[in-house]
Amino acid sequence: MPVLHNRINNNALRAQVQADNIARTTVSFYKYFTLNDPQQARDTLYSAFTALGVLGRIYLAREGINAQISVPTANLEALRATIYQFDPHLDGLRLNIALDDDGKSFWVLRMKVRERIVADGIDDPTFDASAVGEYLDAAAVNALAEDPDTLFVDMRNHYEYEVGHFENALEVPADTFREQLPKAVEMLAPHRDKNIVMYCTGGIRCEKASAWMRHNGFNKVYHIEGGIIEYARKAREQGLPVRFTGKNFVFDQRMGERISDEIIAHCHQCGARCDTHTNCANTGCHLLFIQCPACAAKYQGCCSERCRDALALPQEARHRAGHDTGERIFNKSRGALDTLRGGVAPRRR
Repeated sequence: MPVLHNRINNNALRAQVQADNIARTTVSFYKYFTLNDPQQARDTLYSAFTALGVLGRIYLAREGINAQISVPTANLEALRATIYQFDPHLDGLRLNIALDDDGKSFWVLRMKVRERIVADGIDDPTFDASAVGEYLDAAAVNALAEDPDTLFVDMRNHYEYEVGHFENALEVPADTFREQLPKAVEMLAPHRDKNIVMYCTGGIRCEKASAWMRHNGFNKVYHIEGGIIEYARKAREQGLPVRFTGKNFVFDQRMGERISDEIIAHCHQCGARCDTHTNCANTGCHLLFIQCPACAAKYQGCCSERCRDALALPQEARHRAGHDTGERIFNKSRGALDTLRGGVAPRRR
């Protein structure tokens, strides 16, 4: 029986990918559809994707598939054919090709079966995730952006919104998608007569969010086809103004794709204009935060002096050598970043 999981050390795999001269392309895709046997689908796709040299992260559930991967560029069309032939629901599926990419975004293939491909916290048997809002292409997005009766709603996390978003878009203040959904309904209740345009990185969150808004009585609900990635690609191809400002955060080694030249975020340590995310070099902290080059040198890639000093400790002693760590360990929450910023000047838009 073929091996259906990785057996090689992650560090060795990362070094191997970095040293490899094979051109690779970063791709993301998703589809909501009924998958009767997610485990069997996982094992079949794992074998097929391994043979094509695919690396990345793929989640499968009874509600569908969600993938962020890279593939040798020479195998891109073979990958497309494999996906299209796997299930009739995937035939013709749009693949989002990364905008700012060197192909080194992943170094291992991880494929997992989950309860949901996006954790939404919805426990309502009458909810139909397929009853989504109307898709918008790039031209339609720009047209609605000019309409004063339109609200753009960002369905991403705070750290994604911070480095880039559509002009005048609303941020839904929550740390998780499951928290965002009820908050979005509450926030937008006074605006039921407006056009509601929901967006996210590649489309998977805003598509489900649009269905949830419709389920809660909103009628003029839209979502951007292919999310920010596809919008920016099509707008550039068609010579349209790009209404997204800043950087698009992505969940791989790149941590961001440059959409516009504007830098709208600031270093969380000194307040200098910067939109480069990093993880604290103290593995016992690993906090995701924004750090400018000067602070990266000063703190040796750490979020604080205490974490910097912890780098001199044995590995096993680092795990509680950060701040008053507690819930901040591996934390991407708003509260953890507020603690880090401390006296730093508030973020400017």
